[in-house]
Amino acid sequence: MEALLVSTLTVTLAEIGDKTQLLSLCLILKFRQPLQIALGILIATLLNHFATAYFGVWLADAIDPNYLQWGISLSFIVLAIWLLIPDKDEGISDKFDKLGVFGATTLLFFLAELGDKTQIATALLASQYQSLIWVTLGTTLGMLAANLPILFLGERLLNALPLQLFRWLAAGVACLIGVLGLVW
Repeated sequence: MEALLVSTLTVTLAEIGDKTQLLSLCLILKFRQPLQIALGILIATLLNHFATAYFGVWLADAIDPNYLQWGISLSFIVLAIWLLIPDKDEGISDKFDKLGVFGATTLLFFLAELGDKTQIATALLASQYQSLIWVTLGTTLGMLAANLPILFLGERLLNALPLQLFRWLAAGVACLIGVLGLVW
C-alpha cells in the first residue's frame, strides 16, 4: 500500500506544470472531447508505466542490493533537482489528427512520457518498492489526478495553480525519498 500511495503522490506533484499537462490542455482545446482524451491518457500511461516499472523491478533484481539502494537514493536526489526545471511547451502537430481523438492522445501521451521525469520516477519507485502492479497503478493514478482536471477546467486551472510551489513540493518529496534511502 505504501508503494501505491508514494507513487501516486510523487507523480501527481511531479506532473503539475509538466509537458504532459500542457499536452492535455492542447488536446482539450483542439478536440473538446474530454472522455476520449482521458481514456487515451489512461491507456498510454498504463502501457508506458507498466513497461517502465517492469524495467525498474528487473533492474532491482539485476543489481547487487548494496549498490542498488545507493543508486536509487542518489537518483531520487538528482530527480528532485530536475523537477525544479520547468518543461517547455513543444506544441502539438496536426499529423496525428488522422488517428482520431483517442488514437492521437494515446500516441502523443505515450511518446511524451518517454524519458520524462515521471517515467524516471516510475522506474526508481518500482526498483525501490519491488512492486510492478502497485507502482504502475500509483503512477497512473498520479498522472490522471494531475491531468484530468485540465480536461475539465483547462487553462483557468493552470493559471490559478502556483506551479513553482508544486515543483518545490515534488522536488521535496523526491529528495526526502532519496535521503531516507541513504540513511535507512
